[in-house]
Amino acid sequence: MTPKRVIFGLLGTTLDTGKSLNRWERWRPTVSLAQHDDFAVDRLELLYPRMGTSLAKLVREDIAQISPNTEVRLHLVDPRDPWDFEEVFTALHDFASAYTFDQENEEYLLHITTGTHVAQICLFLLAETKRFPAKLIQTSPAFKTNDPAGEYRIIDLDLSKYNSIAARFQREFSDNITGLKSGIATRNPAFNALIEELEHVAANSVDPILLTGPTGAGKSHLARRIYELKKHRRQVEGPFVEINCATLRGDTAMSTLFGHKKGAFTGAAADRPGLLRSAHTGVLFLDEIGELGLDEQAMLLRALEEKRFLPLGADEEITSDFRLIVGTNRELLHHVAEGRFRDDLLARINLWTFRLPALKDRREDIEPNLDYELVQFAKRTGRTVRFSTEARQRYLAFANSNEAQWTGNFRDLAASVTRMATLSPAGRITEPVSEAEILRLRSAWKTPTDKHSTIDICGRIMGEARASELDRFDRVQLADVLSVCQRSRSISEAGRELFSESRKKKTSGNDADRLRKYLARFGITWADVKPTAE
Repeated sequence: MTPKRVIFGLLGTTLDTGKSLNRWERWRPTVSLAQHDDFAVDRLELLYPRMGTSLAKLVREDIAQISPNTEVRLHLVDPRDPWDFEEVFTALHDFASAYTFDQENEEYLLHITTGTHVAQICLFLLAETKRFPAKLIQTSPAFKTNDPAGEYRIIDLDLSKYNSIAARFQREFSDNITGLKSGIATRNPAFNALIEELEHVAANSVDPILLTGPTGAGKSHLARRIYELKKHRRQVEGPFVEINCATLRGDTAMSTLFGHKKGAFTGAAADRPGLLRSAHTGVLFLDEIGELGLDEQAMLLRALEEKRFLPLGADEEITSDFRLIVGTNRELLHHVAEGRFRDDLLARINLWTFRLPALKDRREDIEPNLDYELVQFAKRTGRTVRFSTEARQRYLAFANSNEAQWTGNFRDLAASVTRMATLSPAGRITEPVSEAEILRLRSAWKTPTDKHSTIDICGRIMGEARASELDRFDRVQLADVLSVCQRSRSISEAGRELFSESRKKKTSGNDADRLRKYLARFGITWADVKPTAE
C-alpha cells in the first residue's frame, strides 16, 4: 500500500495572501503545494499565528477547490516574538513532540519556504534531530512561465554533516538521563557518570551495547530504558524483545532465536518467526549471553554483521534490522579462554561496555531507591505506603551499614520494601515492621562459620568480587566441589569421589581431566584449591 503523503508547513502571512480573483494568477507557496498534477498531497498540516487565522481559513478553502482530496488541518502555533530563536524553537519543538507520527503508513515532508528565517532554521534543526521525521520540500515561482503552481523540489539532505547548536539539547539530555535512571535522583558519582556516557551512546550509536555486573544490579531494567530512549529519539520503531539465554537449551535454542519452518523438526507444527525477526526495527535484549551455545553465537554474529539469517528448515534467508543490547554477569574473556565463547562475537559486542556496580558499592543510592520502590508498590497495588520517621531512620541505618550485604542487589531491596509495605495495612511502615524486616535480612544473609560454607570457600579461593557474580545455583555446586577438593590428597582422588556414580556407567574415564575442566569454567586451577598439610 502506498503511504500517504503528509506535508507540514508554516502559513506565509505575506506570500499566501490574496482575496480577489486575481490571486489565482500568481504563485502562493502554500497553495502551490496542491497545484501539481504529478504530486498528490493527502494531508497538509498548516501551522499559523493568531494574526493569520482568517488567511489560514482562506488558504484551506482555496486548496479544497483545486484539490478536494487534500485534507487541510489548521494548528495555532503563536510564539510571542517570531524573531526570537528560543521562543520559535520551543513552540515548534513542542508541536512536533505532541504530534503522533505514523511512519509505517505515512511519509512526511517539511515545507521550509514560508515563515521567518528564524522559523525556517528551527524547522531545519528539528528535521536534523528527527523531531520531524521528514524530508524537506522547497517551493518557488516558475520563472520561465506564468504557471501559478510554480516549482517544487524535495531535498533529502545528509543533515549529520551540519553543525548544530548544542545548547538546544541540554534540556532533552537532562530528560534522557532522568529516564535512564527511572526518575531516581541517584547520588553515586561513578554511577551518574556511567549513565551520562550511556545516554550519549544510546542516542548516537547503532552498535551493540554490553551491560555487565552482578545479578540484580539492574541490567534488564536499564536495557528497557535504553530502548525507550531510542524509541523517543525515533531511532527504532519496533518492539523491545527480551530473552534470558540461560533458559535456552538444546534444539529449542535455535528455533527460539532464529525461528523455523513448519516440519523443520519433530513438533514444529507451524512456522515460527523467532526473536530476531520479531525484533525487526526494534531492540533485542539478550540477557546472560554467556550462556548461549557456540552454534547460536555463530548465527548471531552473522545476523549482526549481515542483517540476515536462515531459520531452521528454511530454504531462503530472512532479514532483520534490529539493535542489540546484551547483558552478562560472567567474565566473557574467561569464557573465550575456555572455548565457551567466540572471540569474534565478543569483539563485535564489546564496543560499548558498561559495568553496573553492585548495590553495596553505591549505598548512597539506597535512600532514593527506597522511595522509588514505594512508588512502584503503589502503582502495582493501588495502596500508598510511607515510613514513619523512626522506621525510616532505623532501616536506612542498617541498609547503609557494612552489616547489610545486599547479595541480591536491587532485587533484595525491592523484595524488602514489598514485604514491609504489604505488612503495613494502615499505610504506614512502623518501627516494629522495619525492625522485623532487618532481622529477616540478617537471617537471609547470615554467613555460615563452617570452613566449607558456600560463601566462605568460594570467596576465599576465587575472591569475593568474582564469587559474588556467580548465580546461587552455581555457587552452591562449586562450593561442594571445592570442599571435596580441599579434603582430597590429589585431583584424581577428588575426581573419583565427585564422579563415582557416572564412572560406574563407563568402561574407562579420566576423572582428573573432567574435574580440571570443570574448575577451569570458573577460572580455577588445582593449584588454587590443593589443600596444605594440616
